[in-house]
Amino acid sequence: MEIRTRFAPSPTGFMHVGGVRTALFNYLIAKKNKGTFILRIEDTDQKRYTEGALEVIYKTLKDLGLFWDEGPDIGGEYGPYVQSERKSNYLEYAKKLVNEGKAYYCFCSNERLEDLREKYEKNNMTFVYDGICRGIEKEELEKRIENGEPYVIRFKTPKLGTTVYEDEVYGKIIVKNSELEDLILVKSDGMPTYNFANVIDDHEMGITHIARGNEYISSTPKYKLIYEALGWETPKFIHLPIIKKNQFTNKKLSKRDSDATVEDLNNSGYLNEAILNMLALTGWSPGGEKEIFSLQEMVEAFSIEGISSGNAIFDTTKLNWMNGIYIRKEDIEYITDLSIPFIINAGFITEVDATERREWLKRVINAVRGNLEYLAQITGHINIFFGDTVEPEDDESKEILAGEQVPEVLKAFKTKLEQIEEINEDFVKGVFKEIQKETGIKGKNLYMPIRVAITGQAHGPEMNEILYILGRDLMLTRLGKMGR
Repeated sequence: MEIRTRFAPSPTGFMHVGGVRTALFNYLIAKKNKGTFILRIEDTDQKRYTEGALEVIYKTLKDLGLFWDEGPDIGGEYGPYVQSERKSNYLEYAKKLVNEGKAYYCFCSNERLEDLREKYEKNNMTFVYDGICRGIEKEELEKRIENGEPYVIRFKTPKLGTTVYEDEVYGKIIVKNSELEDLILVKSDGMPTYNFANVIDDHEMGITHIARGNEYISSTPKYKLIYEALGWETPKFIHLPIIKKNQFTNKKLSKRDSDATVEDLNNSGYLNEAILNMLALTGWSPGGEKEIFSLQEMVEAFSIEGISSGNAIFDTTKLNWMNGIYIRKEDIEYITDLSIPFIINAGFITEVDATERREWLKRVINAVRGNLEYLAQITGHINIFFGDTVEPEDDESKEILAGEQVPEVLKAFKTKLEQIEEINEDFVKGVFKEIQKETGIKGKNLYMPIRVAITGQAHGPEMNEILYILGRDLMLTRLGKMGR
């Protein structure tokens, strides 16, 4: 049997990290089993539709490397892959259920339903529709429809017994049918509800495994009843643990959190590779000590058995650590492309500079990337390479420049700079040895005054890189403005 999974987001304008993890796990299940991963757009709730949201979904998934095998943009055997384009399908199935006595027309107004809901709330009871329209006689029903009275189509949920299904993560789930309401299948505007449309689409598209957030655990018995009413085989359900902000709260990560969407994380300088890696480990354990995985390595290591039933923590501290690893290991051209917008926005360079001085910028970024956890931090590390004047930044730096041997060291270094036209490999390799030989000063007493005098900092990138990046003229200018 071919394994077929799907990711079915609503076009609401952003990609929550929980949604991305759902997409990832469905992708991994399919690819692990050499199956098919489908993208389907669930836009039955037109009130929530956001212009441009479809492009956000496409871009986010592609940037993360989660390419789909079938979908709205590339087609496939089971299209269309947008729910609003499948409207006639849903109505056909709903009427079939009505004709078989498994669904019914409901004419209850919003006002009546609100009154009913309030009564339940006053008695501290969970609202369940009372099914008053279940018993409407055929003659009255036809008359009300003929008169144009608004209606919805509801599923006739059995009131006795239980509904049971086996979840691949949480095991056997048993729900009393008396606790389930009569689901609305088709709304008064003729559009299907999510609950109905996803069942129809999953069946028609041959979906075999459904991975989604565990907030749907309580809804799944309703879906199973619809599958059974239509005489269809139920797919395997894999409910994923809720993603929490931290271990100290039961609050799940929501779109109001500053790091809740991929766009938020990208805007702070988190790499897509690190985001994907972190999300894979948020609710899934590969076993062993390995934590850094490429997407292909995730596919090879993945198993449904490794998914946790407990809440998953989106650990920002761990994400920072992981992102730092990716910043250091990825190609410098790629890191430069991602870093330049932060540097431009901070006012260090213009867009023209970014093009004309790219090789120099690449060297700057490479020199400091070892200190970064996310790319937005870069502006706090590159200031030493900009400006004609530097000042000691802290007491340690000031103390270093106050040393007795500092004037002699800086004078010797300045003389060496004046004797060359530009910084080259011979200069970098030999300058400190030559100064040591001439002055007898060595070690920290030699290196540290020069570092602080030309950067203002006692710590930072390797001195060899600093010399190359600053260049002869800028270092002479800085020494001159210090009166050295």
